[in-house]
Amino acid sequence: MTTSTRSTKGFTLVEIMIVVVIIGLLAAMAIPAFQKVRASSQDKAVTNNLRQLSAAADQYFLERGVSSVASADLVGTNSSQYIKNVSPVAAETYSDIQQGSAVTASGVAGARTITYSN
Repeated sequence: MTTSTRSTKGFTLVEIMIVVVIIGLLAAMAIPAFQKVRASSQDKAVTNNLRQLSAAADQYFLERGVSSVASADLVGTNSSQYIKNVSPVAAETYSDIQQGSAVTASGVAGARTITYSN
């Protein structure tokens, strides 16, 4: 006579499914929060770049007596440039700067526009 003993080690299918559902719910809550924090961080970095460009443009206007400048003319490594480097954070482009108006970055993460004014 053979008796079979059933092993009680391991998890049941229901227990594994519950764990998978809980992990899915946690991921569903965490991903939107992460994306919101990422967008906020990008916006702050772009705003900082705009602030630097605005300050450099003000100095450029005072020294040269002009009322507009291309943002590319302010950035570079030679001695006539006002900012060493402006690193795009989210594939944004910076507009030309007019004296007395706000500085704008468009195409931030492909969708947003950010404006900085003194």
